[in-house]
Amino acid sequence: MNSPEGGSAGPLAGGTAAVPIVVVAAVIERDGCYLLTRRLKGTHLAGRWEFPGGKCDPGESHAECLVRELREELDAGVRVGSLVLSTVHAYDDRVVSLHFYSAVLLGEPRPRLGQEMRWTPRGELAGLEFPEADAALIEMLTG
Repeated sequence: MNSPEGGSAGPLAGGTAAVPIVVVAAVIERDGCYLLTRRLKGTHLAGRWEFPGGKCDPGESHAECLVRELREELDAGVRVGSLVLSTVHAYDDRVVSLHFYSAVLLGEPRPRLGQEMRWTPRGELAGLEFPEADAALIEMLTG
């Protein structure tokens, strides 16, 4: 279930319950465009566009995770702002608890992992392929 309120994690294929993977992502807007990166080949949902971020380590706050992930992936500092949206989404093989935060870059981003990066105008977001868990955010930003 994908809901802005954060729905039930529910069972995975095969009927087993899953502990959600906590993921945070930065919603970074500059001059009417949003910073996006493309998931690398060989990863879950490879080739889809996403807002930069990643999985939280045990004991790590959402803000600490975003700062770490953006430094690792984009070699940029970030000032984490307010929560924009939280959602829970069950894929066939995992459940993610996804938290989007507004953020401001402290420096220019530079992809460090070979991933594509782009600044995308609001009006073009709906035409890109995102993970299903991002649907509520895309609707919020473009609706």
